[in-house]
Amino acid sequence: MPSFVLSRALIVHIKEQFLLDWLGVHGVPHWARVLVNARRLAKRTGANLRVVELFSFFHDSQRQSEGTDPEHGPRAAQWISSLNGRFFSLDDHELQLLQTACKDHSKGYTTGDITVCTCWDADRLNLGRVGIKPDPAFLCTQIARDKAIIEWAFERCIQNRRSKRH
Repeated sequence: MPSFVLSRALIVHIKEQFLLDWLGVHGVPHWARVLVNARRLAKRTGANLRVVELFSFFHDSQRQSEGTDPEHGPRAAQWISSLNGRFFSLDDHELQLLQTACKDHSKGYTTGDITVCTCWDADRLNLGRVGIKPDPAFLCTQIARDKAIIEWAFERCIQNRRSKRH
């Protein structure tokens, strides 16, 4: 499914400034799976699709370490402001949602605006990439807590990990 906000120019710009391994655990393969998760969840939650798509590629874009980096979300939220109007156009409300989703995505919150919660769930459903099955207690939306969705997302991660070994 093509995106109306994730342009080639935006992705190239993100890649140019990304400090970690582009194909690493917090890189573009992760973002692409978060994007698929976000789109699937947004169909059921009614989340703003433009925001969840941008979140997928921005939330870890400012990481400086594959390990602990508690300020990566706030750095991403700040960076987004400088790109709005150049690579994408969000209104003030959408921009605030995207910044909140990025800033707080690793804090473990489970309540908030449905678009923000959909972003967080899309990311958390990709924990299988590091061998962790998402716990429904740490997911925000009813659809993300559904056993079938958790299994679907986890199996996608497991398949991806298997394909990297072969």
